Amino acid sequence: MSAPASTVAFAPHRVAAMVLRYLYLLRSSWPRVLELIYWPTMQLFVWGFLQLYISQNAGYFARAGGMFIGAVLLWDILFRGQLGFSVSFLEEMWARNLGNLMISPLRPVEFVAALMIMSVVRLAIGMVPVTLLAIVLFGFNIYGMGFALAAFFANLILTSWSVGILVSGVLLRNGMGAESLAWTLMFVLMPLTCVYYPVATLPHWLQMVSWALPPTYVFEGMRALVIDHVFRADLMAEALGFNALYFTAAVVAFLQLLKSARRQGSLMQSGE
Repeated sequence: MSAPASTVAFAPHRVAAMVLRYLYLLRSSWPRVLELIYWPTMQLFVWGFLQLYISQNAGYFARAGGMFIGAVLLWDILFRGQLGFSVSFLEEMWARNLGNLMISPLRPVEFVAALMIMSVVRLAIGMVPVTLLAIVLFGFNIYGMGFALAAFFANLILTSWSVGILVSGVLLRNGMGAESLAWTLMFVLMPLTCVYYPVATLPHWLQMVSWALPPTYVFEGMRALVIDHVFRADLMAEALGFNALYFTAAVVAFLQLLKSARRQGSLMQSGE
């Protein structure tokens, strides 16, 4: 007998139900919302005032005004996008609800789609006020980048989703003992993606590793835009190619880890 269509076809209403669940969680806890805004704001203050000081005392950085602030805001898109995905997934583990979800009609792809949507929602809650503060306090308008910002955002959010999907798969298979990956993995990539300095700063052998990471192309593109006023579409295209590869690999890995978790019975075990 064939499976009912409702369990086979992708169902947007199930995705919407999961998104609504996470929105209720946010609405019911003001500390959750405050946390989304607090850390990006602190980062902006630290790097913004440092940028202000340097720009007043060095000709090169005066010409490249906003480079640090732009890097901070783009880094937060990358980091907060991944964290928004992972924390929404962890909410299910903390509530010991994963087993219930996996025996419901909700398909894994729909679950991932809901987490991706919540990643953007949580990112918007945290980043929109911070970008407005950057305009008011430091005169840096990231929205003035126009189409370039859209290209930067698309590539960064794809990378954040790839990392979030992979981390979620590892959590499914290994339980809460792997929770630290959700908070730390992106920081391992931070020095390699050259957030605050050009790729040429790295040793030659490490540059090859750096160029294999999509965010590197974004941050190099941001510096080209801020310093030379040139939009490097070639860098964005290369980043998109890497993102397509990594995103596909992350989804495949997630599905395989989910199968393994089902075989091992670890879906009902959310402890260490």
